[in-house]
Parts: sequence; C-alpha cells; structure tokens
Amino acid sequence: MDSLQGKVVLITGGARRVGAAIARRLHKSGANLMLHHRASVADARKLQTELNAARTGSVSLLQGDLLDTAKLPHLIAHTVHTFGRLDALINNASSFQATPVGEITEEAWHHLIGTNVKAPLFLAQAAAPHLRKTQGAIVNITDIHADLPLKNFVVYTLAKAALEGLTKSLARELAPEVRVNAVAPGPILWPDGNAFDELARQRIISHTPLRRVGSPDDIAGAVNYLLTDAPFVTGHTIAVDGGRRIAIA
Repeated sequence: MDSLQGKVVLITGGARRVGAAIARRLHKSGANLMLHHRASVADARKLQTELNAARTGSVSLLQGDLLDTAKLPHLIAHTVHTFGRLDALINNASSFQATPVGEITEEAWHHLIGTNVKAPLFLAQAAAPHLRKTQGAIVNITDIHADLPLKNFVVYTLAKAALEGLTKSLARELAPEVRVNAVAPGPILWPDGNAFDELARQRIISHTPLRRVGSPDDIAGAVNYLLTDAPFVTGHTIAVDGGRRIAIA
C-alpha cells in the first residue's frame, strides 16, 4: 500500500487515546475506518462524527468485548460487509494492570493475556483470508517493556512479549501476501489510574534520552509508515520511545 485512499482499516480500541490518534492519522491518509470499542461509547460516537464530517460515510463503529473469542470473527465479517473489503488490521486495544508476584490471580491472567495476545491472534486468523486478497497488513501495538520487564507488571510484560512473538510468527505464516509488524511505544501517555506517581514519571523522563514523553501522534505516524511506506518490512517492531530502550535504568 503506497496510499490509503479507498483502503479499509479495522482499529481495535479506536475510540480514545492512542487508538483515536491512529484513527485520525489513517483517516487523513484516505482510509475508511471501522472503529472498535468496548465501553467508550460517547468517545467513539464523537470521533465518528468528527471524521465523517470530513468525509461522509468513511467511519463506522463496532462495539464488542475482545475477551469473547467466539465473536471476534464477527468484527472482521462486519467490517467486510460494511465496506466490501479489508486492507489492514490494527491490534491496538490493550488492558494494563499491576500483577506483582504473590498477587497474581487467574482472572488477571485471563484478562491481560486475552486482550493483549489472544484477541490479536484470533482477529488475525479471521482477517487473514481478506487481507490476502488485498495484499494487506497487520500492525500490533506492543510495548518496549516486552523486552524490558516492568516491575510489578509480570503478566502484562509477558503478554506484550508474547504479542511481539506473535508478530514475528504471523509475518512468516502470512507471507508473502500479508505483512505483519508492530509498534512498541515507550513513554507516550501515562496509563489511566495511579500506576505511576509524579516521582515515577519524572524518573522515567530522566532516563529517556529525549527527556520528554511522546505523543499519540508519534505512534500514529509509525503505524501510517508501516501501512504506506514499508512494502519490504515485515516481522519487525519499531520502538517509538524517545530512546528509552537504549538507556533504561
């Protein structure tokens, strides 16, 4: 894909935060979008209205729980039914919670592995036949902590590492028709909640060579690059982290 004009992209978790930035960037590049969301109904409708005002009928919404594996093929089928094709799948939706050793529960395991690994796998499997037809692509949103374990986040770290492994495996399985890559954010947006207090945030920034947090637009730009300007790139993860991966401490 050297242009997204007339292309169709499904983005999971596309209503807010990084997902919304990806949606705006790909839409600006000409893509028609299916935006998946779970609970962010108001945000999803607001974003749909905004983007459809720029190009009528270019954005549709689809609500669903990614932990309901049996219904994941419906997200793909509904996208194809709505727009007639599928050119890219962006596995952006993610859950994030602390799981220190001694406090790990089976519920946390199922939730974190389910959203970060299981759903991307089964969505990719359902999407594969359609992406092969369009010479399409998959982009998974991972995390630099897939390689640099985040203390007290054992299961999340494991899940993102598995998603990077899935990226490489799918790149081999789906070649040559479909390219599969990933983007690994560093300090872009602080997670919702109080997982990082002000001291922790300043410590992270001080150990980031560019000495600042990034923007969701930085992730969106990397995703756009992988879809439009990287025809010979597959099985690769781009770290968008201000250099933090090379200076972690």
